[in-house]
Amino acid sequence: MTFADITSDGLLIRETKFRKTRLVPLHDTTAAGLQRYLKRRGPSSGDDPVFADTRGRPLRYFAVKETFDRLVCKVGIRPTSARRPRLHDPRHTFAVRALQGSPTGRNRCGTHMVALATYMGHVNVYATYWYLEATADLVRDIAVAGEAFMSDERRA
Repeated sequence: MTFADITSDGLLIRETKFRKTRLVPLHDTTAAGLQRYLKRRGPSSGDDPVFADTRGRPLRYFAVKETFDRLVCKVGIRPTSARRPRLHDPRHTFAVRALQGSPTGRNRCGTHMVALATYMGHVNVYATYWYLEATADLVRDIAVAGEAFMSDERRA
């Protein structure tokens, strides 16, 4: 991502792995944090990477992952299961929370799922399902929705 990809409407994510480009809106607190970072970082040209190493080159995935792993250990975050926290876990958590916040009703939930898949940059909703995990709240909500659906079918 370059400085030219930062717009007043959000971040322009260009040419992802499926050659898709999309605009990702930012929450006000995220936009404010990004602006503080940019102010501290100093002026740059539109072609410069937003997140750069000490030589001004774009950060590599491996370097970011390695730093994340070190920070997880340093701050003492312990795994809640057999595996350690991973760099992409916040993305998975976001997807689950977004689904939990989905409007009720089959059609509205479907529309919400399509919007979530687009926001995450997936080719279709099926790719988004891999990001979801069963949480107690989500399973309960599915069970309640299923029971309501079956009750409606019996009355018809």
